[in-house]
This record gives sequence, structure tokens and C-alpha cells, in this order.
Amino acid sequence: MRINGIISAMLTPLNEDETINETELRNQVNRQINAGVAAVFCLGTNGEFYAFDKDEKKKIIDIVVDEANGRIPILAGTGCVTTMETVEMTDYAKSAGVSAVSIISPYFAGISQEGLYQHFSAVADECQMPVIMYNIPARTGVNIHYETVKKLAENPYIIGIKDSSGNFDNTLRYIEETPNDFIVLCGNDSLILWTLMAGGNGGISGVTNIFPEHMVSIYEKFVEGDFEGAKKAQDQIRCIRDCFAGYNPNSVVKRAAALLGYPVGPARSPFAIDDEVLDNKLLAAFKVFEGIK
Repeated sequence: MRINGIISAMLTPLNEDETINETELRNQVNRQINAGVAAVFCLGTNGEFYAFDKDEKKKIIDIVVDEANGRIPILAGTGCVTTMETVEMTDYAKSAGVSAVSIISPYFAGISQEGLYQHFSAVADECQMPVIMYNIPARTGVNIHYETVKKLAENPYIIGIKDSSGNFDNTLRYIEETPNDFIVLCGNDSLILWTLMAGGNGGISGVTNIFPEHMVSIYEKFVEGDFEGAKKAQDQIRCIRDCFAGYNPNSVVKRAAALLGYPVGPARSPFAIDDEVLDNKLLAAFKVFEGIK
């Protein structure tokens, strides 16, 4: 399985009572497909995977797969704290028809590089479906070392990694130390173009929830050989990214989508943001973004 381009780290719409808004979830799947994303990724950080119980996660996967109806690859976040739980969720995602799973490093409890190796290997071998590892050390407390990734890349079911470390050298080592057919995806919207230039495959983007067509254009212009156009598109999201400072980033993304008129609801408590200062920053950033397009 090969995925190249911009993958939407899609949010999970909620009603005001924090139940899943199925109608808007389906709408957001179509919104991303119509924008030209390479794949949709549900239950990532922007999808608030950490806020849902097992049954809710299964419901979200089912809705997204059903609405996509084979038009586009679907990735689902199935990583849990323990290997046993991760296998269970991954088996469910496989039976539901997802194309690949994204598995975050186990979090809260400390884990060694050997522990990471054993965890990812066990899930891949047990479930026998494409696995894209998810490296986000700021949230998990551990960085997946490039030597560990190099070993894991030998497993036929482990096909790639999303790097949300924000450390570009870390991403480079993943690219350098793995085979050419191993997928390396940027998890930081600000580094997508530079990851592509270094030989990576694209990015899993949270800003697609705000301006999906624009994020897709970074990859499209790069593939066309229009570096100046790709760089301009990459630079233009800086005003949006600057709004994340001091807040939970994926809560900001959801608030931004709501301000654009999409009924995506709040982030699940206690991570919802109702902040006039932030709203004003986002509205000002929208004006700047439109002004420089």
C-alpha cells in the first residue's frame, strides 16, 4: 500500500451535548474527499481519539468507512495504552474495512525502545494489516528512535511512520534509514513541503479541517515542479498556525472550523475552548490568509 500526498487528520464533529454528530461527520468526510486529499485519517489527535470510549471509536470508524464507500483510503487510529487493547481495536478496524491503521506509541507509562519494538511488532504480526506508526513524543513522552524504526521497517505489515516530533532531523533520519518503499509522513503542517523535498511521502494535516484545498495544493504544486508556488502555499498557513500558541492545537483547529460555519461542535470537555481572544485571533488570521492567497 502506498499513500502519497496530503492526508486529512479529520476532526470528529460533536453535538452540543458532546455526543457524536453523525450527519456532520459524514459531511466532513465528503468535504475532505471533494478537496482532493489522498486519504482520510479518523481518530487521530485532531479526531480526539483520547476522548472516546471503545464503542464510540468503533462507531466513528464505521461511519467514516461507510461514507467514504471505497472512494478514498481510510486510516483509523487504533493505538491504545496496552498491546492487548491495541490489537482489539486494530482487529475491529480491519473488519470494518479501513485501508491501514495508525498506531500511536503507548503513553502515560514509561517504555523503552525495545518495548516499542515489541509492541508494534506484536500488533502488526497479530493483526496482519498495514500499520503506520505515529510518533508524537510531546504527548507520549517517548520518541521512536530511528534505529527502532529501521528494525520495524523490516516487518512486512509496518509500512510507514507519521512524525509529529517537530524535529526535522528526526524525520530526516527516518527517511535515510528506511527502504524507499517505507512511507514517511510529516505530522507538522509547517514542515510538509520540506519533508517532501527530503524524500518523504507527504503529510497528515490538521489544517485540512480549516482549509483543505489549500493544504492539498502544497503537494500538488510540489509534484508539478512549482517549488515557488508550493512554498508560497506552505508559508501562507503561518498565520493560522500562530493561533495555536498557548492552546491545545487540535481544540483550536476545531474552533476554527466552527467559526468558518461548520457545525462541528466543541471539543469534548475539558478541552473545549470558548475564548473570545482566540476567536478574534482566528478571525483576524482568516482575513490575513484570504488577503495573501
